[in-house]
Amino acid sequence: MPDGQSNDFGQEAISTLVKLMEDHRDQVVVIVAGYPDEMVRFIAANPGLSSRFNRTLTFDDYVPEELVDIVAHHAGQHEYQLADVTRQALTNYFSSVNRADRSGNGRFARQVFQEMTERHAYRIADDNDPTKEQLSTLLPADVPEEARLREQ
Repeated sequence: MPDGQSNDFGQEAISTLVKLMEDHRDQVVVIVAGYPDEMVRFIAANPGLSSRFNRTLTFDDYVPEELVDIVAHHAGQHEYQLADVTRQALTNYFSSVNRADRSGNGRFARQVFQEMTERHAYRIADDNDPTKEQLSTLLPADVPEEARLREQ
């Protein structure tokens, strides 16, 4: 539940979950996942949760090079190529973004890829006879604006 919001249905669902975990403790495993701050609020939402979730695994954010690899993976799945200079522009971009805003996860990398494909489409839209390479190659111009501004 987002911070500061009340949700009676959410509280009812949590109470139902706690009861299920108590009634079937030898038959059920419950795994919850989320960002650390939200998970703390979730566990605090019901006194019965903290005693039932006694193991926590925390995963580090991806480093810039891993985020570039995730973008490259999505690109490959959609038949795009990343030029070497584009990989470097992406590394610069991922190194420059504020890590406090959850930009170190796979979802963020996927969103960057999606933005790149949109920028790519706008970039080649006026070309009346683009080559296959132009249609399938993402360039530094397709990297979100913040990275290109830092490179100039």
